[in-house]
Amino acid sequence: MDSTTNLPVAVIGAGPVGLAAAAHLLERGLEPLIFEAGPTAGAAIEQWRHIRLFSPWRFNLDAAAVRLLEGSGWKSPRPTALPYGGELIDDYLAPLAALPAIASRLENGARVVAVTRSGMDKTHTRNRDTTPFVVRVEGAGGEVRDHTVAAVIDASGTWSIRNPLGTSGLPAIGEETAADRISSPLPDVTGRDRASFAGRRVLVVGAGHSAANTLISLADLAKNEADTRILWAIRGASAEKVYGGGDADGLPARGQLGSRLRRLVEAGTIELHTGFGISSFKSLDSHVTVAAVDGRTLDADIVVPCTGFRPDLDILRELRLELDPAVEAPRQLGPLIDPEFHSCGTVPPHGARLLAHPDKDFYIVGMKSYGRAPTFLLATGYEQVRSVVAALAGDREASDTVQLELPETGVCSSDAGTSCDVPAAAAAAADSAESGCCAAPEPVLVGFPTGLTHGRSGIN
Repeated sequence: MDSTTNLPVAVIGAGPVGLAAAAHLLERGLEPLIFEAGPTAGAAIEQWRHIRLFSPWRFNLDAAAVRLLEGSGWKSPRPTALPYGGELIDDYLAPLAALPAIASRLENGARVVAVTRSGMDKTHTRNRDTTPFVVRVEGAGGEVRDHTVAAVIDASGTWSIRNPLGTSGLPAIGEETAADRISSPLPDVTGRDRASFAGRRVLVVGAGHSAANTLISLADLAKNEADTRILWAIRGASAEKVYGGGDADGLPARGQLGSRLRRLVEAGTIELHTGFGISSFKSLDSHVTVAAVDGRTLDADIVVPCTGFRPDLDILRELRLELDPAVEAPRQLGPLIDPEFHSCGTVPPHGARLLAHPDKDFYIVGMKSYGRAPTFLLATGYEQVRSVVAALAGDREASDTVQLELPETGVCSSDAGTSCDVPAAAAAAADSAESGCCAAPEPVLVGFPTGLTHGRSGIN
């Protein structure tokens, strides 16, 4: 970014990574302009505030954000405690968003609908790198405004677009028609959303930790609501990956989750249907019939989708992006996180160079930077934005010096729902891996790798 510009840097999204980006921009003397589609910072997390994270607080706080907060007298939560999503908002994101330095630059209820270069569509090349960006924003009242900015950091996440329930990446036939029978991805079945689930036939679809959390909560609900019937459908032939390593898991909370889920299935509390690839929904007045590709059917009153998310790329149509064709992550990052080859991930710490696109000074960071790959670590996003902001400030040395505290665990699992993979025990700095929203109690410090070969392609 031209250091002489007086234009702000647009940050799309006021979740943990977006607010971290703003904190780093402020430390570098750059002006952030933050657009949050929801009514408050952390609006996506608000949808799953009842879910406890596997990772302790010390892995969920950004250093620049903490420095900004400490200047206001904020006290950090106990570093080893495991926060709920609601605590992540109440004890960290909300206080951060309320700081005058952030609040004065944050627009809530501001949905970004397009990003482009001023006066240029994506076909124009002359003077492109020195032309400011235009971010078109729709306000809560429907008004639309264009904002001219020097750079754009897209930290908008993937929560807004869930993967369809059908196979082949497409909605199942009749899925849209059955929308009133399909819940949000992580409903609060024992609390806020209890009335929708109590005493009903509930079908949970997916083989990730989001599915596991929902299934266990439904089992708790069924203790007091005897007519509640819990069905679980997965595409795979086995649920072993969801069960994980039990007592051998490096993350005790996650190991307990898998072990409890296994016991509930074995006891018959949860009715597991494997190899169930959904082909169609048939909506009836009283329920929905869900059909598998092989002809089996399940009747349910409500369906919970736990099949993961995908990035919203429509807002970026007029930019020149370079995306991996498989996972829709930045091209250089894609092969390192492709779940087809990496159940545990083998992605090294990475920053601005790996996240760059042909349109200079535009970056996708955070969960959205992983595209369709289901594994992401908050600490990864924090290191991404630290590096990106250093690059925008012209400090290439700091930008290229990427380091990250990574977890150690002896157990890996694939999560098709949300981001909760962690790597196998690290062997050496050059071979260490990171992925997932989860972090084990004992981290290792890993520097920029000198050589690492990956499943889909060799990258050094």
